[in-house]
Amino acid sequence: MSLKKRLVNNGLASILSKGVRVLEQLFLVPFFIAAWGAAYYGEWITLTIIPSVMAFSNLGFGSAAANSLVLTYASGDKQKAADISKTGFYIITIMVFIAIVLGAIAIYVLDIFHVFDKSLIDSQDAILAVSILIIARLLNFYDQLIESFYRAAQRAALSINLLTIRAALNLAAGLLVLLLEYGIVAFAISQLMVTVLFSILYWLKGRSVLGLYKNFTGTKDAVILKGITTKGLSYLMLPVWQIIYFQGTTFVVRIVLGPEAVAIFNTARTLSRSLNQLLYLVEPTVFPELQIAIGKNDWKTAKQIFRVSIIGVFLLSLIGVIFLAIFGLWFYNIWTNNELELPRAMWYTLISAMLFNALWYTSEMVFRAVNQPKRMGIYGIIAAILSVLLTYLFATFYGITGAAIGAVSLDLILVFLVVPNGCKIMKMSLSDLVSHGADDFKELFQKISKKIKK
Repeated sequence: MSLKKRLVNNGLASILSKGVRVLEQLFLVPFFIAAWGAAYYGEWITLTIIPSVMAFSNLGFGSAAANSLVLTYASGDKQKAADISKTGFYIITIMVFIAIVLGAIAIYVLDIFHVFDKSLIDSQDAILAVSILIIARLLNFYDQLIESFYRAAQRAALSINLLTIRAALNLAAGLLVLLLEYGIVAFAISQLMVTVLFSILYWLKGRSVLGLYKNFTGTKDAVILKGITTKGLSYLMLPVWQIIYFQGTTFVVRIVLGPEAVAIFNTARTLSRSLNQLLYLVEPTVFPELQIAIGKNDWKTAKQIFRVSIIGVFLLSLIGVIFLAIFGLWFYNIWTNNELELPRAMWYTLISAMLFNALWYTSEMVFRAVNQPKRMGIYGIIAAILSVLLTYLFATFYGITGAAIGAVSLDLILVFLVVPNGCKIMKMSLSDLVSHGADDFKELFQKISKKIKK
């Protein structure tokens, strides 16, 4: 299959995937509020900080093993790729058990200090639901490694479609629980059941698609284990800064402004980032082909993919900001059944982040493509800490709109840190990105025009 056809297939699969992901994020909110109430729902969001922390951390050792496997397989060393797969599965399993222990300790400590007793939710229900969600999130640790089977086989579209099915099943299961008026424990169980069944099928299908294991069994290798561990710790910084940012800003809003403000802040941030999901269609579309090109040492193709991606995403983000500025508040009121009052200034502040996010997020994939995550992790941690501090400062003096200003600061900081270094990895300057990117778009436009005339 040609590069163009793979990109088209990846793109179509990503469109469907992001559509379902947007529904997963937005669709259930009115049902949560109707079934549980705004304050109770805000407390539930706060309680899920622990499983959310676990969910983010799957980007560590899984990503290190996955990217190593794809780059090695693309270079033609299939035996080493099989060894990486075997070793990666081994270390991920170890990390799952360690994470279970850490999660149990965290819950135990929080219970000793009666943290759960201070919530509107029954403490025993809260502990049980959070524990179940932790297990569900930990099983997702294997996703990155399994997904690399499909990328290495240049069948990324199939993987995207399968993950879309999982998202749809999670959505359906959650909706059923809320319609039946069950509580948080039943909701957590529904997510765990979907995760267990899907993970088994996803793994078996991935091995079959790659076909590597028909001729190569793979062995645990100490050198590979050390390499995955080193890069895994670097990748672990990526979820760490996201944890600091998303959960830190949520916690700050809860402490400074209260539980209902959490509901307003998180729902507004979620809606303001909803069109980001459309922009993120570019990353899963081009990343598999970008990484394969780099693995084959085809830098000409890799550079062109990168340039078109980053400029295209920025232009789309500009359209998205205009759209949300016109229709966003109207939809928010419908979405939340007019239960939450969103300040106009806060909304415009949040949607402005889309422009900055488009630039740094598209550049960030370069660090993963070459399997060099350390610098991106450091940038993220710096930006996240500053953003949480600014959120606390501005929320204290300017209320919930100030919290939004602090949250948006992360994207602005990352633009100045990530984009120049992403270009450096791709062996180009910022001026090359703009000038050659414009030429790439002209060439693309001419090809599309010719096809339309035919």
